[in-house]
Amino acid sequence: MKSCLVSILTLAALSAAAAPTFKKITLTEEFVAEGAHFADFDHDGQNDICAGRFIWKGPEFKERIEFAPKFEKEPYDPAKGYSDFFLSYTYDFNGDGWSDILAFSWPGKETWVFENPQNKKTEWTRHTIFDITDNESPTLGDINGDGKPELICHTSLGVQPSKGGRLGYAEIDWSNPFGKARFRPITPVTEENDKKYFRYTHGYGFGDVNGDGRADLLTKEGWFEQPADTKEDKDWTFHAAPFTPEGERGGSFILVYDVNGDGRNDVISSHNAHGYGLSWYEQTEDGSFIDHKLMGNTVENSPVGVKFSQLHAMQMADMDGDGVLDLVTGKRRWAHGPLKDDEPNAAPVLYWFQIKRDGKGGAEFIPHQIDDNSGVGTEVTPGDVNQDGKLDVVVGNKKGVFVFLQE
Repeated sequence: MKSCLVSILTLAALSAAAAPTFKKITLTEEFVAEGAHFADFDHDGQNDICAGRFIWKGPEFKERIEFAPKFEKEPYDPAKGYSDFFLSYTYDFNGDGWSDILAFSWPGKETWVFENPQNKKTEWTRHTIFDITDNESPTLGDINGDGKPELICHTSLGVQPSKGGRLGYAEIDWSNPFGKARFRPITPVTEENDKKYFRYTHGYGFGDVNGDGRADLLTKEGWFEQPADTKEDKDWTFHAAPFTPEGERGGSFILVYDVNGDGRNDVISSHNAHGYGLSWYEQTEDGSFIDHKLMGNTVENSPVGVKFSQLHAMQMADMDGDGVLDLVTGKRRWAHGPLKDDEPNAAPVLYWFQIKRDGKGGAEFIPHQIDDNSGVGTEVTPGDVNQDGKLDVVVGNKKGVFVFLQE
């Protein structure tokens, strides 16, 4: 009996040791942005964190510098207002070896790039590279396969009189990276699209759905197949596939990944960025999708065993180093203030869901709570912040700005 007890305790200890733990560092409790990112902006060998118009210098993140002047609406009111920085990304746009900061300012408004001044004591020059960036989950990623990122968004730019948005993406002119990006529409201008695609549309993503080596675009209603030749603008073939239950508004980033390891890419999508619901959609041999519900509006109808609302940001990352990507997400608190949406004042949790394949075409999502007093904003950023080979998580939202360093 004693030997069995020791074995059980040993197994329990090994299981606990296998789950990563995180050290929480609070950079600020001010509401400065709904997203955050990181890069080594000053070339000191340490990654820094950017959120809003501020940079916190690593590795301690105690020194804060302003890279842009104060905005008119500051200080931002988390209960009633929004920031001028909905999402931020880092990339060396002009190829000078110094990371710049891209900011999606507000749905339906400008996209900016702040040019790194290479440690000169001056404000970073702001370049408006796109005038009307629609969708609540725009991102930066390589959709055309040229090895450099595009703006993954849709827009009503150039539609006069405006009949709403055209789906597509915006290509940056790498010979003039701070100039205006060229929008590449993949859908026509119609009254139907006017109703579906506008500045506050929820749910957008990209990835190779059909395995032809080309990234496709996804919405909550299905996916648009990228043709072999994209030299000229033309409509992409649409494949209907409900990546959100009927009647739901749609979630945030729609993610494409081979969840169960069968060689076919699947889709992960939240149902309502201001409500409940999360699913992974298994792609079958005939190209159709099976909905595997993960979370609903109660624990009882959430197969993963936990539930929370307002999954307004999601990303994939190999959090445990097992070679399989995992899901990082959480609750966005006070998206519309303390009196709206589902459970606006519930604990703003941050989670990673371990994806464990069974080798038989199935997969399990195992929840691991990182924190219960931060959550996500409209963005969540996993990555190796302190360069120790383990993935960390950076968030900026109405609770503040935080980094969670994996221990």
